[in-house]
Amino acid sequence: MKYFVEVNSIVRQIWGKSDTILFIFAGAAAEFALNKAVDWLYFTGKLPKSPLERLFSTVSYARTIVFSEEISAYKSIDAIAAIHANVENKRNAKIPNWAYLDVLFMLIDYSIRSFELLERKLTNEEKGQVFTVLYRVGDRMGIKGLPVTFLSWQKMRNKHLSKNLYYSHFSKDLIKQYRKHLGFIRYRILLETQILILPKKVRNLLCLREFSFLTPLLIIYKISRRLHLDKILRSLILPSSYKKEIGNLDHI
Repeated sequence: MKYFVEVNSIVRQIWGKSDTILFIFAGAAAEFALNKAVDWLYFTGKLPKSPLERLFSTVSYARTIVFSEEISAYKSIDAIAAIHANVENKRNAKIPNWAYLDVLFMLIDYSIRSFELLERKLTNEEKGQVFTVLYRVGDRMGIKGLPVTFLSWQKMRNKHLSKNLYYSHFSKDLIKQYRKHLGFIRYRILLETQILILPKKVRNLLCLREFSFLTPLLIIYKISRRLHLDKILRSLILPSSYKKEIGNLDHI
């Protein structure tokens, strides 16, 4: 059986653990709010209405792609493309190609950043594996102008961060929704996590400080994983109503 992602690929390790996934989406949540195309996320109303449900829905698609046999993965990618095409038809407009690139770029970036924060530094070859998998996703979706190497991705990523992000009224509202759905304490944990993982450009736009109070706690958290106490800690980060979804995040 041929899988979309090889069994021994670092991508399976990254997307197979709940804590790295939560870090990925902590970063993506911040950057989504700042993207100049964030109005598209407001068109259906689903993201501001229930950002956590959107999180787990997106994780479900990502899981299918990363851990499925190749044909099933392609079907999931095609389904994602169809969903976006349907939204475009309803709005009678096209999502900018650069917006698709931005989403792909942030998934590459935060996949690497999350694993390195929680595990270890990745080799250049492993970073290349992350890039290649998400390149294939973008290519299947028909996204134009994809970088063909990890090095060219790094250059394009920096340009997109400079050009395509700004703090808008959508940003303000989406951040307000995060706070509403998470509650004060969990929202503060989210902010501290974002400080850890965000690129400087994104952090500055959100007026976040450089130092995170979670930095010294990372060592404790890593020890808790060895003692199998990490699930208890994760349950404190996300609302109890999502207990089942939290449990399903671990794949390895």
